[in-house]
Amino acid sequence: MSLLEVKNLKKSFEDTEVLKDISFSVVKGECLSIIGSSGSGKSTLLRCLNLLEQPDFGEIIFNGENILKKGTDVHKVRSKISMVFQSFNLFENMDVLKNCMIGQMKVLKRKKEEARKIAIDNLAKVGLADRINFKIRELSGGQKQRVAIARSLSMSPDIILFDEPTSALDPEMVGEVLKVMKNLATEKTTMIVVTHEMSFARDVSDKIIFMDKGYIEEQGDKTYIFEKCLNPRLLSFLGKDNI
Repeated sequence: MSLLEVKNLKKSFEDTEVLKDISFSVVKGECLSIIGSSGSGKSTLLRCLNLLEQPDFGEIIFNGENILKKGTDVHKVRSKISMVFQSFNLFENMDVLKNCMIGQMKVLKRKKEEARKIAIDNLAKVGLADRINFKIRELSGGQKQRVAIARSLSMSPDIILFDEPTSALDPEMVGEVLKVMKNLATEKTTMIVVTHEMSFARDVSDKIIFMDKGYIEEQGDKTYIFEKCLNPRLLSFLGKDNI
């Protein structure tokens, strides 16, 4: 049974249709990568999945329930379908540890000591055990993104969404973030990753979606996408990335 199933999703901004009849599913423990050119609808799709955007049509079935139905607890959904943003979205006025504690305490109502222990465990998992008392401004871009990942993990989500998590990073910092994400995939953390890192998509993904102009042009396992698919649009896209 699918953990998440998207059915016939559509989204427009004024007269521009950004998502056109999108359907796919994700099972527990799966790493799904979404690739495609800028403007193909990838980030909008991700924002619809945790209700940062409201789709115009379709269903998002999460744990057997349509989360687009009226009366859905949006905060609860976002705690279970967590998002890691390309621009980090950390609280600059708090230290690393508090960034990973506040959501647990406010949304999940965890006690301070429990939240602290969970935060420290997850910061250690992303290699930042020695940075827990640092201010966010004292960190590199790669460290900030790893804090954002630890913050998401600390909410004990069912799915983590990654919206181009390395696009704001200097090249030398990309590897440290991708290493953390690869480890999460190895541990069977359920992830949906919008990425321009073709090596990550090829090496780590269980399934890949290729989007173009608001449509899902192709979806399948990495062997199909990178070796067998003859879709001219996909071949052209991969050619630009020297694959």
